[in-house]
Amino acid sequence: MSAPFKTIGVIGGGQLGRMLALAGYPLGLRCVLLDPAPDSPAGQVADVITAPLDDPAALEQLAAAADVVTIEIENVSVQRLEWLQGIVPVHPPPAAVAAAQDRLLEKQLFRSLGIPTAPFVAVDSASDLEPAARALGWPVVLKLRRLGYDGRGQRIVRDAEALAAAWRELGERPCIAEGWVRFERELSLVAVRGADGALAFYPLAENVHRDGILRTTVAPYADGALQRSAERYLAAILERFDYRGVLTVEFFHTGDRLVANEMAPRVHNSGHWTIEGAETSQFANHLRAVAGWPLGSTAPRGHAAMINLLGRVPPPERLLAVPGAHLHAYGKSPRANRKVGHCTLVDADRDRLLARFRALQALVEAET
Repeated sequence: MSAPFKTIGVIGGGQLGRMLALAGYPLGLRCVLLDPAPDSPAGQVADVITAPLDDPAALEQLAAAADVVTIEIENVSVQRLEWLQGIVPVHPPPAAVAAAQDRLLEKQLFRSLGIPTAPFVAVDSASDLEPAARALGWPVVLKLRRLGYDGRGQRIVRDAEALAAAWRELGERPCIAEGWVRFERELSLVAVRGADGALAFYPLAENVHRDGILRTTVAPYADGALQRSAERYLAAILERFDYRGVLTVEFFHTGDRLVANEMAPRVHNSGHWTIEGAETSQFANHLRAVAGWPLGSTAPRGHAAMINLLGRVPPPERLLAVPGAHLHAYGKSPRANRKVGHCTLVDADRDRLLARFRALQALVEAET
């Protein structure tokens, strides 16, 4: 009788691929990953095919080695994913990846499902700038439609001269202009949909960004009405695409409502707290979903806080001297603002957690 375990092919071998591979081992799931870097984070813990992400021969090799293929990065060729579907099951579906790759399509998707967004206007040429500013008012957020992440490919501008300069700085490529949302905080929701259509939601998490890069996450953010709204919005997206796996949506919290900013069809940085802070991590649940297995509980284990380690990992002995600290180093070489690891704390008491987390933050900021 053959073993029921499966091999999961993963396109991308960064830290998310690394954590997927590590989550697979206790489940008996083997991950094989595709990444162009010979020293990728995933390559230190799992088998990696070293080739460009859109290389047909490498994708065929990945498909031959795997029972199902998923992604850890959304900036992959949708055409290649569609082609790959003819060889091996691919989750999440390419249509969901295509929507997440294009900020205009993403906003249009949200609107079509009744999910609130900032006001937005497509900007395809310099002649679209003035009408966009007139429609949106100042300030305007100008973003590249494609390939922007971690604050890259976007500018916040407050007058016509700055808007024109931003258009030039972004290469005069197709953009989306968004009206400014005056928000109280940034929240995100991680959800997972199984092969049988079962849905599971983690608690809302509160995020702090600096220069467009996620710095900290604290979860749960306890607001029943907002949690229900976020779950309804993500359920609509998941059902639209007959989705399988983890999906994350980042929101602005303004007044008594949520405004959707962007979605990620994959495991997400703001869900790292789930490794220690939830009954089942986002990584394990994504693997369970794409493998066709039952989903695990998303219940939190108290309160959790996560801080990204940027640039370089502080001395581990300093971090681990903080009681209860969980260190995840990604095996990356140091580089300014590069995500090289994260550290998590969990506590049954929220106030006590936040006091311990402030001490951890001060240590990280002093060391990096």
